[in-house]
Amino acid sequence: MGRENMHPAIERVLKNIEKVIIGKRQVAELSLVALLAEGHVLLEDVPGVGKTMMVRTLAKSVGAQFRRIQFTPDLLPSDVTGVSIYNPKEMEFQFRPGPIMGNIILADEINRTSPKTQSALLEGLEEGSVTIDGVTHRLEKPFFVMATQNPIEYEGTYPLPEAQLDRFLLKMKMGYPDAAEELEVLNSVQRLSPLEELEPAIDLAELKDLQMQVKEVHVDETIKRYIVEIAERTRSHGNVYLGVSPRGSIALMKAAQAYAFLNGRDFVLPDDIQYLAPAVFEHRLILKSEAKFEGITSGDVIDRILARTPVPVQRAVK
Repeated sequence: MGRENMHPAIERVLKNIEKVIIGKRQVAELSLVALLAEGHVLLEDVPGVGKTMMVRTLAKSVGAQFRRIQFTPDLLPSDVTGVSIYNPKEMEFQFRPGPIMGNIILADEINRTSPKTQSALLEGLEEGSVTIDGVTHRLEKPFFVMATQNPIEYEGTYPLPEAQLDRFLLKMKMGYPDAAEELEVLNSVQRLSPLEELEPAIDLAELKDLQMQVKEVHVDETIKRYIVEIAERTRSHGNVYLGVSPRGSIALMKAAQAYAFLNGRDFVLPDDIQYLAPAVFEHRLILKSEAKFEGITSGDVIDRILARTPVPVQRAVK
């Protein structure tokens, strides 16, 4: 899909990201889609491909407060959310915020911590708040989490249940750079990390305004029916044990609004749905054991459903 009409503010952010992250335009765009749609991202890939650098660069590019949580087996929920500590001088409990109280959060290796600690983070994702000692603390907006997990090492890990995977708007992979890109990476970091010299492309006030504009992007009834039909086909597919929930349909619509806005449009096209459906739907499917045994993946199922679902022919515009 062409980029000639990309929203100028978004283009500035993407160019900023590309000063640091080389050859990962699609990952940068999808990260911005999630940020604009006020969703969150699960990034699954092997160590060393730039997951942490991507989140730090994104935070710096939008002038956001960056926080990193390194998940370990001994991490407690209070290490994520914060804790109330008694102050004898004031004779009262005072709240000390945890690292979740930021704008852009890197939840590193989320599958290495206990389900109880995972749930402390996931409450923030779903509710936009955290509860400590019975008191609810609202999280400041914008609030964006990119969680990472290593798909190779499973020993000592706690895989996220499917119901919790559903909290993430998108799931994606960074992938290895090709030889030319990797050589460019070596050259760029030889003397000084480009991240150190990076300046924000927009500020938080601009980002909030962009998020509000995304909500005004028009979604035609034909597009909504298209989303629902794709979701329904995942529920009745022969290889699927549990299909996409209505939350998944909402996620796809919101992601499509953000992607259309990123491309300088105020309406969603069927192409947007087809492009985003794998990233939004794949982690929401539970396949039957027979399908897994045959080597069928969630991506295969989504591709087949998209190929067989009639595409709306009327352009989705007011």
